[in-house]
Parts: sequence; C-alpha cells; structure tokens
Amino acid sequence: MNKKTILFLLLITPLATLLTGCNGSLQQGQLQFGIKAAQKDLWDEAIFRWNKVLQSDPNSAPAHNNLAVAYEKKGLWEEAEKEYEIALKLSPGNSYIKSNYEKFKTRHEDNKKDKDEKN
Repeated sequence: MNKKTILFLLLITPLATLLTGCNGSLQQGQLQFGIKAAQKDLWDEAIFRWNKVLQSDPNSAPAHNNLAVAYEKKGLWEEAEKEYEIALKLSPGNSYIKSNYEKFKTRHEDNKKDKDEKN
C-alpha cells in the first residue's frame, strides 16, 4: 500500500468513528467494512458499502467523505468533488473533511496540469 493510500485511510478512520451516531451498529458496520475494503485497495467494495450507508442515511457526512476518497482513488474526479461538497455541506466544521477536500483540490489541479502537458 502506498503512502497516499495510508494517509487517506488515516483521515477516514477517525472521521467514520467520530461521526457515526446511534443509528449506528449497522451503519457503523458498513462504514468499517468499507474502510477495511479500502485498506486492501478494494475500492469498488468500499464504494458499495458506503453507498449502503447512504441508502439508510443520506445525510451521513462520513459516508460521503469516504465515497469522495474512493472516487478520487479511482480517478473519478467529478464524482469525488460532488461527494466532498455534500460532506462539507452536511458537516461544515469538520476538519477531516475540510482537509481531505483541500488536498483533493490540489491533486485534482495537478492531475489536470499533467493531462494538459501530455496533450
């Protein structure tokens, strides 16, 4: 696992743990299952699990943040940006989400520049 993936996971895990409410054990289980899948680079499985959380709680900021990270890892930049923005609207004071989004914007700009340079 590369350093960026480990950093993502270090940012995701506390967020999922801190923000999951008493609606809890099923959603918490899905969030944690998704994190474990992501740790194994099983991003499609992680996305599936976090979408399951959103089916029962569309206002889960951790699930939206985690989806954003997964979409970013898969190179789905527009989807990632949408999920980050939703997560920020749901939890505007959350420093983990803010940090993830700021880093995303930098990586996204770098990715755009790389593509432009190749063309």
